[in-house]
Amino acid sequence: MKNYKLILFTILIHLQTSQKLVAQINVPLVDSLMGAAISKLNVVGAAIAIVKDGEVIIQKGYGNLDIGSQIKTNEQTNFQIASNSKSFTATALAILVDEGKITWEDKVKDHIPEFKMYNDYVTNNMNIADLLTHRSGLGLGAGDLMLFPDGGNFTVSDVVQVFQHFKPVSAFRTQFDYDNLLYIVAGEVIHRVSGLSFANFIENRILNVIDMKRSSVGRKTLLQDKNVAYPHSITSEKTKKINFFEDELSAPAGGIYSNVTDMTNWMLLLLNRGKYGENLESSLFSIESSKRMWTIHTPIATDESKRYNTNFLGYGLGWFLTDMKGHLVVSHTGFVPGMHSTVILVPDLGLGICILNNTDAGGGALNHSVTSSILDKFFGLNELPWVDMGVKFLSQNASKTDEEAKKVWTLVDSLKQTRFETEKYIGTYSDRWFGDMVVYLKDTDLRIRSVRSPKLDGSMHFYQKDIFAIRWDYRDMNCDALATFSRDEKGNVQSVKMKGISPDIDFSFDFQDLDLRKIF
Repeated sequence: MKNYKLILFTILIHLQTSQKLVAQINVPLVDSLMGAAISKLNVVGAAIAIVKDGEVIIQKGYGNLDIGSQIKTNEQTNFQIASNSKSFTATALAILVDEGKITWEDKVKDHIPEFKMYNDYVTNNMNIADLLTHRSGLGLGAGDLMLFPDGGNFTVSDVVQVFQHFKPVSAFRTQFDYDNLLYIVAGEVIHRVSGLSFANFIENRILNVIDMKRSSVGRKTLLQDKNVAYPHSITSEKTKKINFFEDELSAPAGGIYSNVTDMTNWMLLLLNRGKYGENLESSLFSIESSKRMWTIHTPIATDESKRYNTNFLGYGLGWFLTDMKGHLVVSHTGFVPGMHSTVILVPDLGLGICILNNTDAGGGALNHSVTSSILDKFFGLNELPWVDMGVKFLSQNASKTDEEAKKVWTLVDSLKQTRFETEKYIGTYSDRWFGDMVVYLKDTDLRIRSVRSPKLDGSMHFYQKDIFAIRWDYRDMNCDALATFSRDEKGNVQSVKMKGISPDIDFSFDFQDLDLRKIF
C-alpha cells in the first residue's frame, strides 16, 4: 500500500497527431524497455498493458512467476494490485450512489452507528466521501499496524472505533495524509447498504460484469491457480521469495488480485466513463459519478515542473489527480510486500497504462521508469535514461538506509556484554487501540511480542539506558524498531514508546502511534 508518492513523478505531454502517438509505441519498444528494467532493477516478473482510443496496444508478461521457477509470466498472470484496489472501492460506492441507496454526503454514522472518530464534531460530520479522500485530520498511515504485518486478529468492529484513540495532526478536511483504515470503513458501508460482503459486491457487481473473471478479492479463489506471481524481496542484493500478504480485513484498501488482461477492461471502463460492452451499450456507473471520482477533494502541495507544466495535484475518490501539459492525469500506485502496481489514465487522450510486478524495491522503480519512458516517447519529449536513473536512486537510497541502520546495530553489537536489570522490563504493556505487547524471557534472551499481531515477535538488544533495538523475526519487510522504556520516580518501568530504526521504514509500521502502558 506504500509508494503513493511515485505518482508525483508520473509524466504526460502533447504530441501532434493520434497516428504519430500509436506509431511511436509498439511491442518491440516496450519489450526493450521492460527487458532492460527487469534486468537492471532485479525484478523477477512483470506484466504491462497499454490502451489507446479503445484499442489494445499491448498486453504482455515478462520474467518469471517466482525466482525458483522458469515458468514465465504472461498477460493472464495474477498479481496483487494493492492500493489500486481503492478505486474499486470508490466505484462500488458510486454504483450505490447511482442506484439511490446512498449519497456521497451521507453521514458515516448513519450507516455505521458505532463509528467513532477522535472528537464528536468529526464523528457527526464525516461523510462517505470523506472516507476516500485522506483528509481525516489523522497522521500518515494512522493505525496501519493493525494490518502490517498481516496475520493479526483485528476486525472491522475494531477498525470502526479505533480512530477515537488517535490524536489529529491537522484540522478535519484541511490536509492530505494517506490512510488505509478509512477505506476499510468504506468497505463496511458497502456491506451494510448492499447486504453483500465487500468481496461479493466487488466480484459480482464489478469484476464479473466487465469480464475481469480471473480477478478476485483475496487469494482464496486462486489457490488452485498456478498462474499467480509470487512476491519477492531484495535484501543485501539477494532476491528471495516471501509470503503473500494475506489480510482479509484490508481488502477495501488493497486486497484485489488481477492481471493486465483484466486490468485492460478496467481501464477501458474508466476511460469510457462507466460504459462497457461491444458498442458501449451498458453502463456500470454514471458520467456524474465519474466526474465526482475524478474531481479533487483534497489538494496536495506540488513543486513546479518546467518539464511537464504541472499546476495542481490532489486526491479525488480513490485516485490521484494532476495536470501535465494541459492534460488531466488520473493515476494510482499500489504496494504490499513483494508486489507493485501502477495505473495511469489520460482521459482526453484515451490513454491507459497498467504495470504489475512481483518484487519490492526494484519493482517500484521499474513501474516508474518504464511508464516515464513510454510516456515521454508517447508524447514526443526528449529521452531520459529513466531505468538508469532508477538504478542510481535505489543505490543511493539503500546506501543511506543501510548506513543509518548499520549505526544502530554496530552499537548494539559493541554492547553485547552490557549487564542490565532484565526483570525490570518483563511484563505486559497495553495500548488502547493495538492491545497488549508482552516483554518476556526465552531462555536468556529478552523478547517482545504482540498479542494481536503474532508476526510482531522479536529479540530485544541493549542500545542505551532503557532503550532497546528490536529485531523482529518477521523479515518480509524492514520494520525493526527502537523501544524506549520510561520509569517512575521509584525507578519502576511504567511505559514504552517505539519508533522504526530505518529512515525508509514503510509508513504503515506506525510504531510511533503506540502508547504502551505497563499493566502487570
